[in-house]
Amino acid sequence: MRGSWCEFAIAISAVWLASCSHSSPRSALAAAPASAGTETPKARHEVRLTGILEAVHSSKVLVPQIWGQGGPVTLTKLIPNGSQVKEGDVVARFDATQQADMVRDTQAKYDDLGHQVEQKAAQNRADAEQRTASLRQAEGDLAKAEMELQKGPVLAEIVRLEDEVKVDISRKHVESLKKSNALHDKADAAALRILELQRDRQKVTLERAQTNVAKMEARANLSGMVAHQNLYRNNSMGHAQDGDQLFRGQPLVSIFDPKEMLVRCAVGEPDGAALVKGTRATVYLDAYPDLALPAHFEFASPVASSALGSPIKSFTAVFKLDKSDARLMPDLSAAVVLVTGAPPAGAGQ
Repeated sequence: MRGSWCEFAIAISAVWLASCSHSSPRSALAAAPASAGTETPKARHEVRLTGILEAVHSSKVLVPQIWGQGGPVTLTKLIPNGSQVKEGDVVARFDATQQADMVRDTQAKYDDLGHQVEQKAAQNRADAEQRTASLRQAEGDLAKAEMELQKGPVLAEIVRLEDEVKVDISRKHVESLKKSNALHDKADAAALRILELQRDRQKVTLERAQTNVAKMEARANLSGMVAHQNLYRNNSMGHAQDGDQLFRGQPLVSIFDPKEMLVRCAVGEPDGAALVKGTRATVYLDAYPDLALPAHFEFASPVASSALGSPIKSFTAVFKLDKSDARLMPDLSAAVVLVTGAPPAGAGQ
């Protein structure tokens, strides 16, 4: 009897120990999710974009367009690449020998036409005075003939008739002189006007020639850094050099302000949600791998677009650099890295 009670107590103890061993893992699993919910960090998503570095303020200096001249112009001096210039500084000079010769020839023609105008005006005044004198003499002859005609009652019939003929001839002469004088005045004024127009046209030609000479010095219209542009020369692409024959309108140098730079890049349509106001980014330059510059999102195109025949659409986004560097140049390839889902700056403070 005592052995059976011992066996029963041993069985009860084993069941109790088994129940305790099963309950402790369950409690540990129940507590695990609670602690995991408070310690798991927020997921971070990195977006990497590629683009081209541009200047916010930039301007290009072109080979001047010379009035009245075809063919190339000769470059005689070009500012070194990477130089700092101020607005109004000379960037490039071209050979102005032909334009200077044109200025001298045009100036001589302009002066000659000016003298001709003065001479013609003086001649017109002299001719007008002479015609006026002839008219006054004719009017005097008419008055004298009319006075002789008044003696008709005491003169013979033949003399009276002669006086009437003289009066008629003198009157017609006066009328003819008045008409001819008016026509001569118009002709002289027209001839003078023609010379004046020729002089004025020559003056315009002179001003254009002087402008051509001024264009032979290309000046900077923006303060900043100079970057030489690639152009077609000697059957190849390269930077312009002294002595090159360049054609009008070719880009010579680019002047940009390195203090304000931006990166223009294409963003895939799925990543468009990352383009929100205040988004921070880091810009890396392929030419300088050790250089990392902070930037922020400026703006983007409102609608995604795609190339012809391509189903892939993208936005054009602009990121402005918050920090400048002396090595920054336009047209450098850059990588823009966006980190989305990260806690905002200063969240832990």
